[in-house]
Amino acid sequence: MMPTLRAYVDLFRLRFFFAWPLLFCSGYLLATTTYGGFSWFVLGKVALIGFLGFEAGLVLNDYIDRTFDAKDVERDRLTRYWRVFGTRPIPDGLISPRVAAGLVIGLVTVTAGLILTLPYPHSIYVLLLMFLCYALEIFYQEEKREQKMPFAQVIGRLDLALFPVAGYLCVGSPDRTALLFFVFFYPFALAHLGVNDLIDVANDRVRGMKSIPVIFSNDGTAYWIAGFTAVHVVTALLFMTVLGWVAIAGIGAGLVLLLYANAVILKERSPDAALRVLPFVHGAMVLYTLGIGAGALLGM
Repeated sequence: MMPTLRAYVDLFRLRFFFAWPLLFCSGYLLATTTYGGFSWFVLGKVALIGFLGFEAGLVLNDYIDRTFDAKDVERDRLTRYWRVFGTRPIPDGLISPRVAAGLVIGLVTVTAGLILTLPYPHSIYVLLLMFLCYALEIFYQEEKREQKMPFAQVIGRLDLALFPVAGYLCVGSPDRTALLFFVFFYPFALAHLGVNDLIDVANDRVRGMKSIPVIFSNDGTAYWIAGFTAVHVVTALLFMTVLGWVAIAGIGAGLVLLLYANAVILKERSPDAALRVLPFVHGAMVLYTLGIGAGALLGM
């Protein structure tokens, strides 16, 4: 029983269970400042949509890459960071591919059912974005095996940037704020991906995955992270023009953590350095979402 339970904890990355609802709900809460419609019941439903929908994507990721993940040579870096017990449940034989596929179908079905309880046309907006994000995830997983340039990363990471926008569209409409939220978060998603890829470069080489450091080297990845962070700072300033002071403070604090992470990576340019500062990158995202969410709640 315990090995099976541990396997599901690792499959769902439950160590970070709180992060996905926070990100999704930050979009919903921001939308309520313009469109109204806030209720604690709806907030709970939106949080559940964000949690279950993101978990479906995580399991889908593992299912698609199951044969490649079996080639891993390092489990003490990125795998251990994301998965508290350090297992790859599908290639390790702890969870069968058939069960994993069933979980994806079940999670997507339940999430879609919850989305359809949202008022029209918001339910359609969110449902379309959900399936678009899954399509982008599949593209990313498949394309990064053969590419010569990082098209998979540039196109595939649109999914993470669209995730909080989908939360916004639960009660909001496609507007300037939604666009600025996307523009703000997309370069962060690309910088974050670079950090993950730098940490996992040894595994990606044996898997034959064309990740950022495999294509551009460790030095090139450090510049990739710094470059997209610089763009992110600019887009953060643009996004701040539609935010209140609490949200601005949260984003400002997050940027401090992100800039510190960049300084360490630029200095050392190694997987160990990237692993040490990955919590700061994730901490930045948490501060962003808490600032946006708290600002919306305090403004009601």
